[in-house]
Amino acid sequence: MNTNRIIGIVLIIVSLFIGYTGINKISQNDASVKVLGLKIDASNESGKNQGFIYIGIAAIMFIGGIVTLNKKQA
Repeated sequence: MNTNRIIGIVLIIVSLFIGYTGINKISQNDASVKVLGLKIDASNESGKNQGFIYIGIAAIMFIGGIVTLNKKQA
């Protein structure tokens, strides 16, 4: 096994973990409660933005891992 394959696999695994963390950050920073017929929305926009950044980084790392795995050895 050469180093390109190892690096590609590690990038894909790390990207999946970071993507999962980003999805959790987005879902945990959004909440709504219904009180006496009124819907009260409580959301943390900075937490949501951080979650979207995590997902973006994960997507870039995943694509980098795929490209690294598909690269021909020179």
